[in-house]
Amino acid sequence: MTTGPRRPGRDRPAGARRPAARSAQAPSQRARRADPARDAAYTVLRAVHDGAYANLELPGVLRRERLDARDASLATELCYGTLRMQGLYDAVIAVAADRPVTRIDAPVLDVLRLGCHQVLGMRVPDHAAVSATVALARHRVGAGPAGLVNAVLRRVVERSREDWVEAVTAGVEDPVAALALEHSHPAWVVRALRGALLGHVGDRDEVETELVQLLVAHNTPAELTLVARPGLVEDAELRAAGARPDPVAATAWTLPSGDPGALPAVREHRVAVQDAGSQLVALTLADVPVDGPERRWLDLCAGPGGKAGLLAALALRRGIALDANEVSPHRAALVEQALAPVVAAGGEVSVRVGDGRDLGEERPDSYDRVLVDAPCTGLGALRRRPEARWRRSPSDLATLGPLQRGLLAAALRTVRPGGVVAYATCSPHLAETELVVRDVLRGTPGVVLEDVRELVRDRRGEALPGTGPGPWAQLWPHRHGTDGMFLALLRRALEPAR
Repeated sequence: MTTGPRRPGRDRPAGARRPAARSAQAPSQRARRADPARDAAYTVLRAVHDGAYANLELPGVLRRERLDARDASLATELCYGTLRMQGLYDAVIAVAADRPVTRIDAPVLDVLRLGCHQVLGMRVPDHAAVSATVALARHRVGAGPAGLVNAVLRRVVERSREDWVEAVTAGVEDPVAALALEHSHPAWVVRALRGALLGHVGDRDEVETELVQLLVAHNTPAELTLVARPGLVEDAELRAAGARPDPVAATAWTLPSGDPGALPAVREHRVAVQDAGSQLVALTLADVPVDGPERRWLDLCAGPGGKAGLLAALALRRGIALDANEVSPHRAALVEQALAPVVAAGGEVSVRVGDGRDLGEERPDSYDRVLVDAPCTGLGALRRRPEARWRRSPSDLATLGPLQRGLLAAALRTVRPGGVVAYATCSPHLAETELVVRDVLRGTPGVVLEDVRELVRDRRGEALPGTGPGPWAQLWPHRHGTDGMFLALLRRALEPAR
């Protein structure tokens, strides 16, 4: 049974053919140029094909093309929706075109994906979707390819989304592979997510239900969440901008509509775009009790500065210094921007460019609290980074695993006895979460693993439910409405008195 949305007027017997799409316009009157929203979405898809990130590329394209709110919203849905559902759409296109998508030129394939999303994933009328997509093809890839686009999309509109899912999964014997195809995820990602859920849920029947819910959540656009850096912005300013308090984290606000970059507080880095789950990581680290007086905190992998900005604001209120380390000079510059309001308010912060693994030897026993927001596959942020699922592969784990272990081991050397280290990833993959923590603990005597679940608290100050059996906490998009953040707290044991 598919969980894809049904569109009005499409409740017909399974397998029934849809009426052929027809335009009410004469051929000479049909659109010859792409409309601004579709053209902008296509521009972003091509940039993503060349290695760009949609969440970074799209805002610049929207500003450059000066799209109004309606067209900007349409372009955003076209871009993100097409990238999310690319796997399913490619399977549909292969059947409709009677050829593998590898035999379709990449620019033409992007046009076809955009057309499929309008037909199968949006409420665009069939004739308008076909006409507008063919116009985009004429404008961007030429008259010849536009003929192919027209022919393929006319075959696509002959079936509903439900019928297409049934058609492309009919010969797939592996249930996980069929689920991956229906919900447009690589099969290895679905298997990894299923394994992570098994580790946190246990009951296999419940896991299968939650797995579908999780995949659906990955394909549902996430609300835009802001972080209000404490002491730098008043609630009244956020309410006046149309934001509303988010129940998940004390510093989180949801902006239902509008461009966050238009808010003065965002431009001045007093407020930033940040998932509520990421905020909970920083808030939990700042709130866990430590032994003895505090003087200095460390963000070991600080770029691009979201968690560092929140930690710095919290440290400022307590008169504590924050050091932020980042290996990339470009990302370190972003960290400096995020910390600028804290510096202006008199906070003591410093930004270092270098490999965080070196700090264990350079600054041993120097920090009261240390955050390791480790580089990871990002499988917990697939709602917000739709192209990430197609860029990662299982082989990435072989590179990331040693880096994650090295960073956590270094962090445990930098923290003083009685201090705490937070290890966080934006991934629920067991190879990046529990296994990393267990491996490092085995090789690091004098470290205690804290049960973090009661310390992860929502806006009301209550423990967030559904974070797993512990002692670590795992957030889930389908349970908490956040990215899939993992958090473990490790305490350096006090040295015995002599």
